[in-house]
Amino acid sequence: MDTGRFRVPAGAMDWAIAVSVAALLLGTGLSGQHPTGERELLGSVLLAAGGLALVARRRAPIAVLAVTGLCAVGYEAAGFEVLAVSYLVAVYGAVRAGHRALTLAASVALLVVLPLTALVFREGPAREAFSQARNVLEIAWLIAAFAAGEALRQAERRADEAERTREETARRRADEERLHIARELHDSLTHQISIIKVQSEVAVHVARRRGEQVPETLLAIQAAGREATRELRATLEALRDDDTTPPQGLDHVPELVERARSMGLDATLTIEGQRHDVPAAVGRTAYRIVQEALTNTARHAGATTAAVRIEYRPDALAVQVDDDGKATPDDAPAPGLGLLGMRERVTALGGRLRAEPLTEHGFTVQAELPVERGS
Repeated sequence: MDTGRFRVPAGAMDWAIAVSVAALLLGTGLSGQHPTGERELLGSVLLAAGGLALVARRRAPIAVLAVTGLCAVGYEAAGFEVLAVSYLVAVYGAVRAGHRALTLAASVALLVVLPLTALVFREGPAREAFSQARNVLEIAWLIAAFAAGEALRQAERRADEAERTREETARRRADEERLHIARELHDSLTHQISIIKVQSEVAVHVARRRGEQVPETLLAIQAAGREATRELRATLEALRDDDTTPPQGLDHVPELVERARSMGLDATLTIEGQRHDVPAAVGRTAYRIVQEALTNTARHAGATTAAVRIEYRPDALAVQVDDDGKATPDDAPAPGLGLLGMRERVTALGGRLRAEPLTEHGFTVQAELPVERGS
């Protein structure tokens, strides 16, 4: 059964808690011994304000902690002896949000300020003043609120880690399954295409030995068989490379540029931004993008230059490869295996890919890969 539809919105829950605490503080303060006149009005306002401030405890836990603490000091100075329930809830919220040290410092300061306030504004012996201050904020309740917030924070952190582990495990299993399917598909298609390729080559050879004219369709079949075999082999090699250790990544990009130069292409590499560690999957994807882009440039673009640019951004890695080939804005990029493979890799990481002709002539491949960096 889907219980999500019965879940109370967080905002409504915050308002319910804030109003309930405000009502509890007012009811407790006005039902016991309390001052009269202007001090009664001031104390009542501070009791209500301390409770209602809790409505913002998720958005601004430290500010709420400060407001509830000041309200506790204020209504104690006005003559009310009410346990600072609003401050305890604020302590719970601040610790749950991860502000342990600041919450501890604020609580210690409040434990010191409350007795001093009682000594200044209350009449009677010092022992009675300290007892009244302890009634406003008891250490046992403070420790309990702190421990509850920390326990829930740790539980939420473990839940987040477990969720990330499940996602990573599911992603890894999906990658392994895709690799297995690709290998099976490669083996099956390679066998069938090899038969077609061999038969077409034999037919071409026989026709030429007999001095007969080879039909264009037979030559097309022969060329298509060779190209399909090459593409399948390259695809499987890329998949197998992804499964090897250590993987090829950003450190190997200069080798790709040097290899492109050895093929007669004037290739350059530019690295911008402050270098930082990126996840292995991001580095591997960047390497594959540069590899595929330079390969297409050398084989099909008719280009003389290629510019590889890698930019380290705070939250992303940008990869761009431009060439001065024969592509024009009127040419639509052919949806080959290389382009489809790049797009799949980038999409799997939650990134964006652009592959299109430049304004005048040439082709550009631009990818933006998100990078999660620890705080």
